[in-house]
Amino acid sequence: MRRAVLFGVALALAGVAGPSAHASTVSNHVAFYNFDGRAPLTDVTGHGHDLTPVSRHGGLYATVPRGKGSALVFPEPCHDEPCPRIALQAVPVDDLDPGRRAIRWGASVRLAADETSKGENVLQKGYSAEGSQYKLQVDGGEGRPSCVMVDDKRRTIHLALSSVSVADGRWHTLECRRAGSNLTILVDGKRRGGITIPADLSVRNRIPLSVGGKGSFDNNDQFQGALDEVWVSIGQ
Repeated sequence: MRRAVLFGVALALAGVAGPSAHASTVSNHVAFYNFDGRAPLTDVTGHGHDLTPVSRHGGLYATVPRGKGSALVFPEPCHDEPCPRIALQAVPVDDLDPGRRAIRWGASVRLAADETSKGENVLQKGYSAEGSQYKLQVDGGEGRPSCVMVDDKRRTIHLALSSVSVADGRWHTLECRRAGSNLTILVDGKRRGGITIPADLSVRNRIPLSVGGKGSFDNNDQFQGALDEVWVSIGQ
């Protein structure tokens, strides 16, 4: 079975914990989620950006073993509405907004070839149509990740698309980097795409940080694979 765990807040595995691959750099992040331990949605940086599920139509998540810890899996692909929807959100606060500063954000993802869609959101804060935005997503049937930024006054969508797919059923690390006028996407530590953006592009909004989808509403760009080690680092 591709997913042997019933969807739900699966505390049966919650006692399994272990060091994250990013454990040594957690102190450098403003938010970091390794989904380990008895409270898998806790921000392990200690900054208090804990995640809360928002769901609809029975949308749930589960934990599954990964190494010495655990990862999250989201609802499987659904083509007959109403489909399960779920996202994990942190309360919007100023220290999650980079403004014009440098920002890096990323996650580890596992996505099979039959789990792709027109767009699946891994991590985002804000919307492209309002409030400004930074986002990491996996695009299209090919499963190519991308990084998105939108200014708080200009609605132009700036998208750095990876040249390679991650929809192969294996774990991959994804990272977005904004430094000045450069927006870059890295896959497994290698630069796989980049664009030039306005040097004064600013992201500030009162919208929750959201993992696994925009929210629980229809067309929420639901993520359909497994996630681990989701993080945001600002000013570095």
